[in-house]
Amino acid sequence: MRRAPLLLILAAVCAVAHVVGVLVAAPLWRGAEVLSLALLLAYAVAAGLPAPRWAVPVALAPLLVDAVRTMPAGAGAGDAGWVVYGSGDSAFDRTAGFDAAFAGSWAALVAVAVLLVAFRGRGRRRRLIAAAVAAAPVVGYAAVRAADIGVAVAASNRVVETRTRTTLTRGEGPGYDHVDVVPALVLAVLPPLALALAALALAVLLAGRGRRLAATGAALLAVLTLPLLDAALAAVPHPFEADGTALFAWYAIPPTSAMPQPVAALTAAAELAAYLLLVAGVTGADRAAPAVPAAAAR
Repeated sequence: MRRAPLLLILAAVCAVAHVVGVLVAAPLWRGAEVLSLALLLAYAVAAGLPAPRWAVPVALAPLLVDAVRTMPAGAGAGDAGWVVYGSGDSAFDRTAGFDAAFAGSWAALVAVAVLLVAFRGRGRRRRLIAAAVAAAPVVGYAAVRAADIGVAVAASNRVVETRTRTTLTRGEGPGYDHVDVVPALVLAVLPPLALALAALALAVLLAGRGRRLAATGAALLAVLTLPLLDAALAAVPHPFEADGTALFAWYAIPPTSAMPQPVAALTAAAELAAYLLLVAGVTGADRAAPAVPAAAAR
């Protein structure tokens, strides 16, 4: 077997091992995701980097950094010590949702931006229209979720006012009102929407170059923004009744003792599959932009 296909198969095997570890909340090997991405980079070099040659390695670099940063802890690695609940500052954190969304999307955003710069060009009007249509459900879902939370907060505040209270608390969380929640919701949906639109734009560019496999991977990244949206909005304090419209939250598929993280596992599987398709699709020759063989390049 040639070296390049073997590296791609090994990358896929490591990706499966990572997904299984997420599903059962017990990593089979802590470095499975990191090794999968490293093998994917090695595959791209062995198979032939497309022009410009820097695009794929630079795009994979933030993904590797994020994989190392989020590597699961080993068994029994928890720290013992004092745990302090609550704080003296009960102010509403307007950036909590944005922080959660950005932490989960910054690496993919950078990778997609790099590929957009590398493969920039004009897209056919028909493909641009298709990308806009594909973006509509993501934007619509974000609007519905944010509006639902905003309405629930406003309704809760009206109930509170009738009881001569000025703030509403969710569980034992900080007080908040409609003025605080609306900006927090807007900030929370920005990173997922930016990733979705950038990934769909990349899919259009790749499809225009005949890279249909890579375009499929980019489109799959856009789909990943849906669970990211729910995770970001969950970080914004809001009434529990507003969670009824969350279709991609962690509890969308009920966890079991054998599979405690089904939604997280599906998200990880789709994410790694998107990267595999992207890299496999942009390497090698195509009709519009021939690849530069790794051995012949100087």
